Formats: sequence, C-alpha cells, structure tokens
Amino acid sequence: MTQEIQTKEILTSPGDADEDYQKHILQYVSRTFALTIPQLPADLGRVVSNAYLLCRIADTIEDDNAVDSEHTRRLAELFVQVVAGNVPAKEFSEALYPLLSEQSIEEEHDLIKNTDSVIRITHSFNENQRNALGRCVRIMAKGMADYQDTETLDGLENLAAMDDYCYYVAGVVGEMLTELFCDYSEEINANKAELMKLAVSFGQGLQMTNILKDIWDDRARGACWLPRDIFEQEGFDLRELNENNKNEKFQRGLEQLIAVTRNHLSDALTYTLMIPPHEKGIRKFCLWALGMAILSLDKLNNHLDFSRGADVKISRRSVKATVASTSLLVSNDWALKKLFSYSSRNLPTTTIRERLETIEQQ
Repeated sequence: MTQEIQTKEILTSPGDADEDYQKHILQYVSRTFALTIPQLPADLGRVVSNAYLLCRIADTIEDDNAVDSEHTRRLAELFVQVVAGNVPAKEFSEALYPLLSEQSIEEEHDLIKNTDSVIRITHSFNENQRNALGRCVRIMAKGMADYQDTETLDGLENLAAMDDYCYYVAGVVGEMLTELFCDYSEEINANKAELMKLAVSFGQGLQMTNILKDIWDDRARGACWLPRDIFEQEGFDLRELNENNKNEKFQRGLEQLIAVTRNHLSDALTYTLMIPPHEKGIRKFCLWALGMAILSLDKLNNHLDFSRGADVKISRRSVKATVASTSLLVSNDWALKKLFSYSSRNLPTTTIRERLETIEQQ
C-alpha cells in the first residue's frame, strides 16, 4: 500500500513546456527519428518520440566512459525505477548529470538534466503503452550494462553473441514499437504474433548496419561489436584489425556480415508490408528507416576498405530520393518489393548461418 501511494505521488501530468521540450530535443539527438517520427499519426508519434528519448537516456548511461561499470549498473537500475514510476526523475538526473563527460554531446547533457520533463509525458500514457516502454528500458538497460563489462577491441565471441547484443540495443525496440502499433490499431493487432517474430530481425538489421558503418568510431573508444567467428572462418583475427584494413580476409568477413544484414532487412520489408496499406504514416516510418539502411549497406559494400565513418555516409540527395520513392509507392506492396530488390541487387548473399551451424554440430 505504501508503494502504491508513493508511486501515485510521483506521477504528475505533463504541461505544455514538457511537450515543447520533447519536440525540441528530438531534433538534436536524432536526425533520423526527427525525420521519421512526424510521419506517424500524431498520438502514436507522441509516444514513439518519448520512447526514443527514454532509449537515448539509457544509451547515454552506457556510452559515457566517464561512468564506470559499477555506476552504470546502479544508474541503469535507478532509471528503470524512474520509468516505472517508483523513483522521482530528479533523483536520477541529479545522480548522473554531474558524472557526464565531454564524450556525451551537449544535447545529451541537456536531456539528462531534463529527464523529469520526458518522464512526466511517459507517465501520461495508457497502461499498455507504459508497460511496453517500461519493458524495453528494463531489458535494454540490463543488457547494455552487461555488455559494457565485456567491452574490448577483440570483438564478440561469435555471431550469436552479436545477435544478443543487437537484441538488447535494437531488437527489443522493435518489439516495443510493435506493441505500440498494436495498441494503436486493432487491425494491426490482428497480426501481432507474426509481427513480433519479425520485429527483432527488423531491429537487428538496422543495428547491424550501424555497427558496420561505425566500426572505426567504436574502435576509437575501445569497442568492437564484430563477431570473431565470421572473420576466423575467413582466416582473419580481429585483434589484428587497424585502420589500414586493406586485408582481403577482413573484407570477405565484412561482406558476410553485409549479407546477413541484408537478410534481416528483407524481414523488415515483410514486417512493413504486414501494416495495412492505408496506414501510410506507419509504413513511411518503417520504409524510410529501411531504405536508408539499404543505402548504407550498398555504400559499405562498395567501400570495403573504408577507414572512417564519413567514407560511407549516405548523401542528403540519396536520402531525399529514398523518401520520395517510398512515399510514392507506400501502399503498393508489389512495387515496394521490386524497389527493395533493385536497391539491394548488388549486395552479397550468404549461407553463413547454415555453415556455422554445421561446424558446431561436427
């Protein structure tokens, strides 16, 4: 009873200033989501905006190297309790804000400082929405803290470990978004079981794309999220990786991961086409993210010897073309399949998962 009373006292209604802050800060912490979220129906977009900011706060806890492993775990759990409504947001922000370093961008500092504004909006959602957001933050916070403990330049043990990492930082977000879409629409909810199966793959495709194009940025801060087994099969040891990555064995491993990622993005298309054609906003939200990921993969595939993220950054012109083409074809499933096939025509294919499973069984 005491806990119930405490929780009710903590939950307060958001004001116009909170809503304005949420709209404002989103523009600065994510160019991609600032572009895609406004395509969603307004009520749904408000929840998804808030969900993204919660994930960004959780990510900031893990990413700032000035916060050691022990502090990360305590702060992650504290934030989980804040989202659940059991701890005041001010207690969390006052604990984390002074610890942030210059490694976190200015807007992330501002977001942490104003966590209470974000949380007041979180607590205004319906029960299904709050449960979806709370579950996502809980799983993400624990998973990222676990992986921070094992962060090295040696890479992850194998593709299965990469799958697990991608689930904690992106797959669970796919599940959360699916829960929100299903809460928004009974028609979408009718396909919930199938959508949930594909949601993790959708999230993993987007995350693997980010991992591949951010290889050198991650290494600069002491992390490598590539799976060792993929490269060992090609005769390359990730511990020998450096910016002079002309090694053909490394590039063959990279091609394998591009192919695996393409398979996940194919699942993302299947997921998107299960959204009713008349829900154009939700389809655009998915299609624009999918389209930009395919563009990034194609650029990576054409520059396997890249040595910095800027080398594989997609142009604004390409983004605009993707936005225009997918918007034009948003309700035409046949045309969208053809567009995906054409856009990914130069990407490699792989049976790496089947081969690895065979090796494990021997």
